[in-house]
Amino acid sequence: MAPSLISSIETFRVPPRWVFLRVETEDGHVGWGEATLEGHTEAIEGAICDLRDRFVGADADCIQDIWQVALRGRFYRGGPVLMSALSGLDIALWDIKGKKLGVPIYQLLGGKVRDKLRVYGWIGGDDFAALKQEAERRKRQGFTAVKMNATDSLAWIDSPTTLDDTVQRLRDIRALGLDVGLDFHGRLHKGMARQLVKLLEPHQPLFIEEPLLPSHPQETADLSKLVGTPIALGERLFSRTDFRPYLEARAIDIAQPDVSHCGGISELHRIASLTETYDVGLAPHCPLGPLALAACMQVDAAVPNFFIQEMSWEIHYNKATVADLHTYVVDPKVFEVKDGHVDVLQGPGLGIEINEVLVREASENYLKNEKAWRNPVWRGEDGSVREW
Repeated sequence: MAPSLISSIETFRVPPRWVFLRVETEDGHVGWGEATLEGHTEAIEGAICDLRDRFVGADADCIQDIWQVALRGRFYRGGPVLMSALSGLDIALWDIKGKKLGVPIYQLLGGKVRDKLRVYGWIGGDDFAALKQEAERRKRQGFTAVKMNATDSLAWIDSPTTLDDTVQRLRDIRALGLDVGLDFHGRLHKGMARQLVKLLEPHQPLFIEEPLLPSHPQETADLSKLVGTPIALGERLFSRTDFRPYLEARAIDIAQPDVSHCGGISELHRIASLTETYDVGLAPHCPLGPLALAACMQVDAAVPNFFIQEMSWEIHYNKATVADLHTYVVDPKVFEVKDGHVDVLQGPGLGIEINEVLVREASENYLKNEKAWRNPVWRGEDGSVREW
């Protein structure tokens, strides 16, 4: 097969807060990737400029060599920015490879081991007033599992009564017959987290996510010994190496790497294999766009330890914008939820078709009229910074 040399690498900043990447080869093949890193858009765009300088002219078929050079061919490496930029490029190269061969990417990963993927939808950001109505709406949409933030802002050690609402919310949503994942979002420190996980356990949450901040594998392992509820984390871990201490400490039950942060399809697939070795399930983090979701779904279809897939359809942060998960996809039916599942994608490459004209128009308007998204900064009553 003749080499397909990369001729262009373009980035598109699009609403609500996503960064898409388009790669074209000299022989006319086009692949799409997603390099979204929420709150760090300009840094990602700069990192992709570096990748453009390095890899225009490289053979797009040599995905692993490009991946290794992008990571190891520099003295300073890794971290959220560089790995997210690499993720977008890697996803696009896999898209090209699949399209060239006329097969979904999962066929290149050994073939599918399932026909459909269980999914969950978000029901609450930090406004919990209409939580039950949101859960009922998700149930009508076909979901059997949902996720919500567990708490609002909390002090390092807060009054135990601040945890009562979390327990009641879990009871309310479980009463509807839905499985519920609770995202602690790293907002609790271990003194409060220990209390909350024990209070929640009798009400059977599906999992608890990021009960502590990243870089606390031993503390998370200590927490896991207190309760039987599965502990999930990984969106702020950016490689197999970052997962290693959590696995060795027996700290987690569910790994949640983000395909747009951890090094793309290549590294997500390797993380899946590594975590399987430790009897840990895979539930890729993905509150992002359609390209990230499609990339996750390709790996989900091919690995035995897949558990459930996050999807951003009508997630709370999309509601104030003109864009949602389906906006840039030619055929939104590929993400249709039926009985709590989405069918494995069938098309070549990522399995979705992007409306390029709309992406270009949306990106041009966004750059003219909007600033890059920033997450809020929370402060406590005493003025000190709290975890968002």
